[in-house]
Amino acid sequence: MGSLLECFPEEFRPRQIQAEILQSIEEQLKSGYKIIVLSAPTGVGKSLIGATLARHFGKSFVITASKQLQDQYSKDLKFFSPVKGKSNFACLKLMDHQGIPFEETKKAVQRGLTCEKGLCDETVKVKGKEVKEFCKFKPRLGEPMTGSKYPYCLYYEQKYHALASDHSLWNYAAYFQLMRYGRKAYAEYINKPVAIFDEAHKIEDQIIQFIGIDIYSTHMTECGLDAKNYSLRDADMVMELLRDLSVSYSRQIKELTESRKFQVNPDYMHLARLESRYEKMANARAELELNKENFVINDPYLDDRGGLRSLSIKPLDISNYVRSFFDVETQVFMSATIDKASFCENTGLDPSKVAFVDTPKSPFLPDKRRINFLNVRKLSYSSSWNDELAVISKIDSILSEHPAERGLILTSSEKRCIDIRNNLSEANRKRIRICHSRNENGMTQDEVIQEHATDKSGVLLSSSLWEGVDLKDDLSRFQIIAKAPYPNLSEKRTKIKMQKFPLWYKSQTLVKLLQGFGRSIRSESDWAVTYVLDEAANDLLYQGKQMIPKSYYDVLGFKSYVESAN
Repeated sequence: MGSLLECFPEEFRPRQIQAEILQSIEEQLKSGYKIIVLSAPTGVGKSLIGATLARHFGKSFVITASKQLQDQYSKDLKFFSPVKGKSNFACLKLMDHQGIPFEETKKAVQRGLTCEKGLCDETVKVKGKEVKEFCKFKPRLGEPMTGSKYPYCLYYEQKYHALASDHSLWNYAAYFQLMRYGRKAYAEYINKPVAIFDEAHKIEDQIIQFIGIDIYSTHMTECGLDAKNYSLRDADMVMELLRDLSVSYSRQIKELTESRKFQVNPDYMHLARLESRYEKMANARAELELNKENFVINDPYLDDRGGLRSLSIKPLDISNYVRSFFDVETQVFMSATIDKASFCENTGLDPSKVAFVDTPKSPFLPDKRRINFLNVRKLSYSSSWNDELAVISKIDSILSEHPAERGLILTSSEKRCIDIRNNLSEANRKRIRICHSRNENGMTQDEVIQEHATDKSGVLLSSSLWEGVDLKDDLSRFQIIAKAPYPNLSEKRTKIKMQKFPLWYKSQTLVKLLQGFGRSIRSESDWAVTYVLDEAANDLLYQGKQMIPKSYYDVLGFKSYVESAN
């Protein structure tokens, strides 16, 4: 094989910073490292770095955390075959059942008739015996997708195409599903020499979403169970609850499929929902049984009358999952906000076997991403109301300094969002849009941001927009960090994790804070000013200096990379 730079996609010209990063990675590969962690800031073009590595190795997996980044890869780099989730595709079985013409898949998706709500196989009785009946629209992997009298399922068509391709593009959930449950079925397709994990700082959250489970009051109601009959702080009792839930859903599935009503007019969407819930409960119970000491059962979240709203069960140590999910010869982990020490501690990787490439500078000029540390008050869980009001007062004055510009305010909780909005001056309060994944007015996060784009002086206020949103150009010319985003210490898992993994708590906060700094500066021509009001954020940055990527040094007041090296 030639040098890495020779494998750079022909339709692009490598910038100097990309060439330097690739040279550093190549040196680590030649030194024998099989695991590489790359810290590279926004604007470097990590997707082209990943594409170059993929082409160098000949075959690859690329895994991302967001649909937006997946779309960016597949749009710019045509040799990648993307695998989208089932919610993106119309279920032909449901369309057939409801009499919708097969060419109207867009209409079916709009009506919610997606593959996640359909059944790829179901158990039916043939001559008194139960047998598996597979969906007639599902193609068979490895066989030519021609000659069928039925159209092929679009979800499986793109998935099988990606598996058979040299280079495929996955989200974390789909990749985990493949590596955990598909190794045997897809053995000849998953033996690739390299896997490139983009947005690697999100790996723990992605594993928790895949392995953990939340039990809601709706589950209890559907299964006719009373939470008061279970000690929800005891692992054995929670396993019993999960067993009772899975048994109930299994019984409901059997009763539904055997009913005369279903035989005459099958409700596949209802059946798919029951099957999905059964699998989640059964799989969660199996995980707990395997290693209950590694799971944290958070204190139950109760309603005003003491009834159960939700119960969260999450794994503590993710290292076993990292070893099994990321079992590929060469692994490259990329992020704008990642450090080797805490990443290795959290994932269980041996630091001596992990190479670290830290990009020394950002391609964005410091003046375009200026950060002002105002140190108004040091905020914490026990802050006085006077401290909170002092910060809100400063927010109000900053908003008045930017009367005709859009902006962003980031804080640590939904309660603080409400407190900030309610205590601003009337003129500035009218500019505010609180934005979370779910909002009190029923709007989605995307809908709130779309509305924000039409308001020339609108300001988004959120505790959840620290990452995953691009407020480029005039969508945000200033941003205010009201409160450092420390993980919630009222959550039991946070306390235990912090004790067992000393670097984790500080690292989690730093990653989120650094991600927040980049929400409003998305290109070399973009610019925005950031105001940090919480004095605790300033302290955190200096105490955690060794964990901060060097590309942030120029705007944080640290010595430059070159000066530090000398």
